[in-house]
This record gives sequence, structure tokens and C-alpha cells, in this order.
Amino acid sequence: MAKTHKITINYRQINETQTFTVPEDEFILRSIEKQGFQIPFSCRNGACTTCAVRVLSGDLEQKYAMGLSPDLQRQGYALMCVSHAKSDLVVETQDEDEVYELQFGRNFGKGRIRFGLPLDED
Repeated sequence: MAKTHKITINYRQINETQTFTVPEDEFILRSIEKQGFQIPFSCRNGACTTCAVRVLSGDLEQKYAMGLSPDLQRQGYALMCVSHAKSDLVVETQDEDEVYELQFGRNFGKGRIRFGLPLDED
């Protein structure tokens, strides 16, 4: 039997807090869905930011989180669809647009791109 951890989710969009027990060997999103709670998700593959949370305390592993840069992961962001709890956790849901902007926004609205550098506008 897999080791389990408590995860407390502060779901700020609906002002609700839920606590679950999740097995260490199962993705957190899948586990909490089995327990009847839903958080937003889209791809289930760690490629988007729909299920992003901010880790307030605890440790998790998310080696398949392609949708979050290493920098955002160091800042405490995680994707629930590809995360495994490694300790008790407290997390807070984020707005998808907020995390998407942190991840990709710095590259948009800067004009045409050539070989990775912005071109001067004519």
C-alpha cells in the first residue's frame, strides 16, 4: 500500500477549502477527483496551466510539468495533473490566465521575432 499525505486545497475562486488524503504514487488531480472534488483541468499531461496551484507548504514532485518553467516551479507553482505529493501539502488554486501570463506573457506583444530576438519596427 502506498504512503499517503494530506493535501489542503484553498480553492480561491469559490472561497472553499477542502482537505484530502492522497496516495504518494497517484497524481493529485486524479486522486481528488476520485474523492468527488473538481478543480479545473484541460490537458492532463502537464502541458497547460489550467490546473496550476501555488504551493503554500509541503513538497511535491512534478517531473512531467512541461507547462511550467523551472523558474515558476522554484517560485512554488505546480500542476496538479502531473504532481505527486511527497509530504502533507497546502496549496491554493490560481487563475489560469494569471499563470499563463507568468509562463508565456513575456514573449507576447513584443513585435515580430527573428531567430529569437525582436525585430525593430519599420
